Amino acid sequence: APDFTQNTPDGKPLTLSSLRGQYVLIDFWASWCGPCRQENPNVVKAYTAYKDKGFTVLGVSLDRENGREAWLKAIEKDGLAWHQVSDLKFWQNDVAKEYGVQSIPQNFLLDPNGKIVAVNLRGEKLQTTLSQLLNQSK
Repeated sequence: APDFTQNTPDGKPLTLSSLRGQYVLIDFWASWCGPCRQENPNVVKAYTAYKDKGFTVLGVSLDRENGREAWLKAIEKDGLAWHQVSDLKFWQNDVAKEYGVQSIPQNFLLDPNGKIVAVNLRGEKLQTTLSQLLNQSK
């Protein structure tokens, strides 16, 4: 997976490769995206179940610059306890462009070496895949 760096809500740069050594779900979403917000409880469930077993999530928001407050509120309201980044450039988000994201929600599951092992895991499929991968690697 291409490496990237974007800022967290508090303005600190976070680099994807800093999360190596665990499974990482790069989750492209936005506060204004209804289907994304509907999917968030599934991601929260997966994160809660597997965060202590070598899994984390990196949310990449496609919110606009004037949508910063909505982005922060959505993170809090939906209980997204993992790393979040955005350049607040909407569809021109540099990472979304690099990953060829045309619609959201979209996600990429990376293995501990940073290789993409699955794309667009939603709902139960995310749970099942993580269960197989993380119970295997122990």
